[in-house]
Amino acid sequence: MKVSVAIAYYNGGEYIKEQLESILSQLSEEDEVILSVDGASDGSDIMLKEWAKRDQRIQLLNGPGKGVVCNFEKAISHCSGDIIFLSDQDDIWKENKVKKVMKAFRNPEIMAVLHNGELMDGQGNRLGGKTLFEMRNSRSGIIKNLIRNSYIGCCMAFRKELLPVILPIPKEMYMHDYWIGTAAELCGKVGLLQEPLIGYRRHDTNVTQMEHGSLGFMIKKRMDMLRCLRVLKARVKEQK
Repeated sequence: MKVSVAIAYYNGGEYIKEQLESILSQLSEEDEVILSVDGASDGSDIMLKEWAKRDQRIQLLNGPGKGVVCNFEKAISHCSGDIIFLSDQDDIWKENKVKKVMKAFRNPEIMAVLHNGELMDGQGNRLGGKTLFEMRNSRSGIIKNLIRNSYIGCCMAFRKELLPVILPIPKEMYMHDYWIGTAAELCGKVGLLQEPLIGYRRHDTNVTQMEHGSLGFMIKKRMDMLRCLRVLKARVKEQK
């Protein structure tokens, strides 16, 4: 099966080289990396173009410039693989991540796979302590993930059959990964791999923060998610 990797990029020049190297080393010549670039004003524009010129598996897109969810949506919409992996621009894929995730997809009922990750600092040093699964009490379940989302995009891959259900992503949906994980649950099953298969980098410029927002903000987000969930259920019903 062909693999696509969707990356939403924004001024990630400090880390993207190490990330791309860890990804490309695991892909075949038929696979692809789709980079939607919202901005490269940090001087990484030339580097990205050189990478794409040197490796035909890398495709650069002009991002929509409307935030990370829209940027991931743009990348995902251009993926042609049977299995689509989501990737941040600053993590590191561990050896054999692709192989181990693809093995989980041998079960035809599995529509998405979520694997564990271990934390590292901006220099790539392991921080130790709890894994991502332990920090988020990660498991499948629509209600569980509505209360506290386990679906971390950089730890996810899903089947192309979900594309008609997940695209377009509603503008009210602030988490593309929750949207995709929930779609997978409604269409089949989500497989969980307890092994950490990425180094999850934490630094000052992370888009995703580990802390919760204010109570009012959290309530508004959950209300928006409930409205989007109704949209998602209607789309799944249309596909059946």
